[in-house]
Amino acid sequence: MTILIGGFVAAMAFVTATLSGVFGMAGGLVLMGALALVLPVQAAFVTHGALQLVANGWRAILHRRRVRWDIVGWYALASLVAALAVSLLAFTPSRPVLFLLLGLVPFLTWLPQRWINLDAAHPPQAFVSGLTVTGLNLTAGVAGPLLDIFFVRTELTRHAIVATKAATQVFAHLAKIVVYGAPLLAAGGRAGAGGLPPWPVFALAIPLSMAGTFAGGLILDRMSDVNFKRWTRWIVTGIGVLYLVQAARLFAR
Repeated sequence: MTILIGGFVAAMAFVTATLSGVFGMAGGLVLMGALALVLPVQAAFVTHGALQLVANGWRAILHRRRVRWDIVGWYALASLVAALAVSLLAFTPSRPVLFLLLGLVPFLTWLPQRWINLDAAHPPQAFVSGLTVTGLNLTAGVAGPLLDIFFVRTELTRHAIVATKAATQVFAHLAKIVVYGAPLLAAGGRAGAGGLPPWPVFALAIPLSMAGTFAGGLILDRMSDVNFKRWTRWIVTGIGVLYLVQAARLFAR
């Protein structure tokens, strides 16, 4: 890995953690695409999982008083089930397929609310969210827009939404690290194997993720609940369109 690529990964860790600190999901979507541009797909999954695990975990700690832990508990149980299922399938998407999936995921935010009768505050639906969101996370790399569907009808404030989603995503990204990282480490036994960034990159990117999370929280405090929901939809849709263009280019080669 070149110094330029390592610096790019570290810089994106800060930028995308800031985005996630504000909108709760846009950062992960951007980071996955950025990593897929410079790393092998399997290594991108593991790196994304590690950086997002730190960013989401730190965000959950910062906003721990707003977390709905009952939702997190049911989600965590479902994440374990999803991880076991995907690990048995041993599925890794190609780079064109990955960008196609990344491009399609954001359009879930445009499903009419009258079609959606989901609320993560109810235990059965919290379990379903963990099962489906973690499953999509393990195949497309991100699943923020799908997770958001389970929070559309909740009575939670923007702070509670961001905090609870962050706590749930700790388990989704942990599953990603285990499912995709275990085969890489078994084959190479060290960082750098299979295209994984060496440890100095992680050592720099992790505190940058934490700093970006803090910066995003400051921005979140200045937003209203209405603007929060409006901007989230348009930002992730724009990112999705860019990924669909990239997928078309890759398939055309």
